[in-house]
Amino acid sequence: MIEAVANVAVGYGIAVAANIVVLPLFGLHPSLAQHAQIGLIFTGISLVRSYCLRRLFNWWGGRGAR
Repeated sequence: MIEAVANVAVGYGIAVAANIVVLPLFGLHPSLAQHAQIGLIFTGISLVRSYCLRRLFNWWGGRGAR
C-alpha cells in the first residue's frame, strides 16, 4: 500500500512539473491551480489504466494456469 501511494504521489508531482514545463511550449499558460487540476485528471487516468492492465494480466495469467 505504501508503495502504491508513493507511486501515485510521485506520479502526480511529475505530471504537474511536466505540465508547467511542456504546456507553455504549445502556447498554453494555465495558472498553478489549473496545472494541479490537470495533474489530478491525468493521475486519475493513470490509476484507471494501471488497474485495468493489472486485471487483464491477472486474467491472462489465470487462463494459462488451467
